[in-house]
Amino acid sequence: MSVRPHDAHAGAPENPKATSLVLASASPRRRDLLAQIGVTPSAVAPADIDETPQKDELPKPHAERLAREKAAAVAGEHAQALVLAADTVVACGKRILPKAEDEATARACLRMLSGRRHTVITGISLALPTGRQLTKSVSTTVAFKVLSAADIDRYIASGEWHGKAGGYAIQGLGALFVRFISGSYSNVVGLPLFEVGGWLEAHLEQK
Repeated sequence: MSVRPHDAHAGAPENPKATSLVLASASPRRRDLLAQIGVTPSAVAPADIDETPQKDELPKPHAERLAREKAAAVAGEHAQALVLAADTVVACGKRILPKAEDEATARACLRMLSGRRHTVITGISLALPTGRQLTKSVSTTVAFKVLSAADIDRYIASGEWHGKAGGYAIQGLGALFVRFISGSYSNVVGLPLFEVGGWLEAHLEQK
């Protein structure tokens, strides 16, 4: 989980800690996770970018690229603030599972995840007022039980799958499917708090 800084102003002195944080995400789950560590964004400004995977793009580079592009897209409008962006990917091997926007996609994802391990990868990126950008990713292994047709039917009926990467949410009824998790739980929800908290402690002025 190495930090790969992108510095648009090489050699520029680091500014004092920023006094405001912009969250480049519309996800209420990410706002709730930040609130869990006592952080309330000054503004929420979702980034509008194309999230389609590039040809032969692997899950980890994909998550990091989208987080980086989201932060950069919003940073131009908030030059004096920290801008935090994230993108969460559910991967089976090298395959990136889609966000489930319809029932057929959700069912296909759940059938693929049934009885096997998968990886949840969240790319995070923090744009600093200096123009520097920090980007990294965090991976968590999740193992599902074997899902029966009735399990899938009940979950589909809940509607909880809608808009979720891989067609499930671990913080809801989807927790009933998880028999094993290795790594950050908050990462599976959508934001790895240990890593994000470290960044904010270093770069955000605490009030």
